[in-house]
Amino acid sequence: MNPKDQFIKHIEEGYTTKGDFITMGSAILDGETMTNSFVKIPLKTLNRHGLIAGATGTGKTKTLQVLAENLSNKGIPVLLMDLKGDLSGLAQPSPGHAKIDERHTKIGLPFEASSFPVEILSLSEQKGVKLRATISEFGPILLSRILDLSETQEGIVAVIFKYCDDNKMPLLDLKDFKKVLQYATEGGKEEFTKNYGRISTSSTGTILRKVIELEQQGADLFFGEKSFDVNDLTRIDDKGRGYINILRLTDIQDRPKLFSTFMLSLLAEIYDTFPEQGDSDRPELILFIDEAHLIFKEASKALLNQIESIVKLIRSKGIGLYFVTQNPTDVPNDVLSQLGLKVQHALRAFTARDRKAIKLTAENYPESEFYDTKEVLTSLGIGEALISALDEKGRPTPLAATMLRAPMSRMDVLSDNELNNLIDSSKLVKKYGEVIDRESAYEILTKKIEKAEEIAEEESNKSKTSRAKSTRKSTAQNPIIKVLTSATFIRGVLGVLKKVMR
Repeated sequence: MNPKDQFIKHIEEGYTTKGDFITMGSAILDGETMTNSFVKIPLKTLNRHGLIAGATGTGKTKTLQVLAENLSNKGIPVLLMDLKGDLSGLAQPSPGHAKIDERHTKIGLPFEASSFPVEILSLSEQKGVKLRATISEFGPILLSRILDLSETQEGIVAVIFKYCDDNKMPLLDLKDFKKVLQYATEGGKEEFTKNYGRISTSSTGTILRKVIELEQQGADLFFGEKSFDVNDLTRIDDKGRGYINILRLTDIQDRPKLFSTFMLSLLAEIYDTFPEQGDSDRPELILFIDEAHLIFKEASKALLNQIESIVKLIRSKGIGLYFVTQNPTDVPNDVLSQLGLKVQHALRAFTARDRKAIKLTAENYPESEFYDTKEVLTSLGIGEALISALDEKGRPTPLAATMLRAPMSRMDVLSDNELNNLIDSSKLVKKYGEVIDRESAYEILTKKIEKAEEIAEEESNKSKTSRAKSTRKSTAQNPIIKVLTSATFIRGVLGVLKKVMR
């Protein structure tokens, strides 16, 4: 058997599946696409997480788009983080192109243009479904991780939450949290010391500064009500297709703290809410985290540990996480080791550091008798990628340089008019459009402080009145004053004055 036939057999055997799957494209050998040698990803293994990596302009976004489309067609909902603003085109069909037809002829797949059910989400003031969570839902541990607090400061945050629970004070937004924090060392110092122990003013000051830093990145828009129900991410349309939820993040690229705050909150809420799936045949939800380095770049050790724990645990809930970034080295090794699917677009070797990154990347892929992985990584064309997945038994599939299929939807953004029409027709926009500001810790404590001040003022007035009465009584009882103010003494004085005047 010649090398080409050996390769085709190698791919066909390695990518044979019994259950349902997604076809990514056809394998490439020595620059030639092997028509009908399909590289297939079993749905059963999609909750094992994944990575889409590659240099700018190599096709990462289009790969993400292809995966989202095919998942939707399989009835699997998707959440996409759109930091560049170029994914909204999923809501409109591709106009088609001769180059797309040529690509699909090489792959051996028919091309069919299609639009998909899309929901536009927003963390900021941009239009879309507003994503919010309360401070209480976030919890003391996650909040402490985000704020990068010391162990002592974490203890204070735990006390703040305990105080609010004990006194039935809802912690909804950041102004609630700041109010309780200030109260603990000011008006409520005695109450806190008696029931929870002394709280350091310097520690609360540090926590407050970190909360303000988070506020400055726009977190005041995220914390509050109405809280977003993560079950709304798993909707299916009337054709049985999963909704593609696109979170527009174009205006928060320079606010990684807000981005990581949202991501951790979302993952924690999904983990707490979704039931255990066990070894199911398909995932419940797939999340694609674009520009993943924004999460890891400025994360503290405690925050990284939190992320790693969630990555390890959440797949049992039927959730798949896919990190999209330029270089695999952007993702911590402990997270990389958890990833089943790796789609690696071309890397560029401009510097010694680039060459080192390529060497490290190549070592993360299975060895292949058909490829020099380091060489392939730098020679892949646009819309081509090295793929390594897991088969239905959890074993690595053969490494395959792959000619990837083209997106069925538009590879461009929606016009303003199209975007507005999409948002206006959304049921979720209406559901989460109203901002609720019910009575919570801020209002309750404000009333409590005002009442304490009123009582203090009344006590002060009573004290002043009592002192005045006491002074008058004391004066009246003085024997000299009694003589000087007696009627007999006054008549005598008046009599003397009359004689003198005469």
